Formats: sequence, structure tokens, C-alpha cells
Amino acid sequence: MRLEGKTALITGGNEGIGKATALMFVKEGAKVAITGRRKDKLDEVVEESGGKIVAIPCDVSDEAQVKQAVDECVKQLGSIDILFNNAGILETGTAVTTSVESWDKTFNINIRGMFLNAKEVIPHMQKQGGGVIINNGSVLSSIGCENTVAYNSTKGAVIQFSRSLAMDHAKDKIRVNTICPGFIITKMNDDFLGNPPDAEKQLDEIASQIVPMGYRGEVNDIAYALVYMASDEAKYMTGASVTVDGGWTCY
Repeated sequence: MRLEGKTALITGGNEGIGKATALMFVKEGAKVAITGRRKDKLDEVVEESGGKIVAIPCDVSDEAQVKQAVDECVKQLGSIDILFNNAGILETGTAVTTSVESWDKTFNINIRGMFLNAKEVIPHMQKQGGGVIINNGSVLSSIGCENTVAYNSTKGAVIQFSRSLAMDHAKDKIRVNTICPGFIITKMNDDFLGNPPDAEKQLDEIASQIVPMGYRGEVNDIAYALVYMASDEAKYMTGASVTVDGGWTCY
């Protein structure tokens, strides 16, 4: 098992990529804690794991809650070897139609949340002699998309945040990288369309037009890449971005 003896904290672990990664990390031998705002969804993941995952309710944009969650994770798992900053939201809008509230909310969760978790976790990693941080970006970290100005802006910021952490903490033996998923089957895509009854059909049609491989990826396609990035096999990788997108960014 590739993560045997490792401990991991995954934000936004209650659904989608976060949930898939938590379950796969457990299969690969890691002890895992997940955070999220909905306790009922967190509990469902714990049940699916056979009780092998620790659930900690937390709003990643709240400094006090993040500190408490990280402390609880260390208390229950003993350490944090891997931090996967996954929590994020997508709200549609242009610079004109996006409200200030929506802009602030998107940045608070997508970027402030990563900063707060890194701020709390890094001192633990420094004390234990190293660790791995993976931040969830997007293909939209590097290419444009209409009507998602706040989301696109946060995902561009993720790349530079990761690079900054990587340079600041390389001497601490803390590796920091970004995973950039493409068109993956998650609830976020349905939300982007406004959840019409035929959302899945529409999304499949869009994917057939913009993804060279012709279809949407699955959450496990991202989780497999994350296992490698979190493992010692990637010991010389830091400050990098790994794109898993079926060729979308080839255009």
C-alpha cells in the first residue's frame, strides 16, 4: 500500500473528489480525517469507509474552526503527513453580474480556506520533519471560461499560492503541489448549469465538444493522481501542477 503509515487531512471530504480521495487514501493504508460543513454528509463517508475515517465538521473560511479542526485531527491521528486542500465552491457570474457577497464568499472558501489550513498544518509538519500539501486547482487555473469570474480568479490564485508555499517550505521538507482537474463528474457541474432536469445529458454533450477524449472524467481519475502526489514516489516534486483533464488544455 502506497500510503501505509501516513496520516491525511482532507478538506471538503464529504462529497465529490474529496470523498473519493479519502476513501482511496484509506485503501492505500493512510489514516484519514475529513472536514466539511455538513455533518450528515461527513457521517455518510465515515459509514462508507467502515468507520476508518475521522469526520470533523468545519467551515474552512472560519479561522477558529480551522484551528480546532487541525488540533482535533492531530489529537486523533497523531500527526498530519498529508494535507489535501480540496474544499471549494463555484458560483456563476461576470464582473458585472457577480455580487460582492458572492465574490467574497468564493474567495473566502477557495483561497482563504487553503491559507488557514496551511497556516495551521505547516507548524505540525515542521515539527515532525516534513509533509505534503496538495491544493485543488482546476484547468481554469490556466485557461478561461465564461461566466465564472470569481471561481476562475480563485483557481488562478491557487497556482501561485502553491508555488509560494513550495519555495517557503522546501527546506522544511514540505512538498507543495497543485492538482488541476478537468471536466469531472461532480455536483459542481450540475450547479454550474443551474441543475436542469437534463443536466447530465447537457454536460455529456459539452464534454464531447471540448474534451479531446470526448467524455467527462470520474472522481477516481483524480484520486489516483493524488495517491501518487501524496506518496514518497513523488519525493522530488514540489511547486508543480498536475493536470488531469482528458486533453482539454491541449487546445
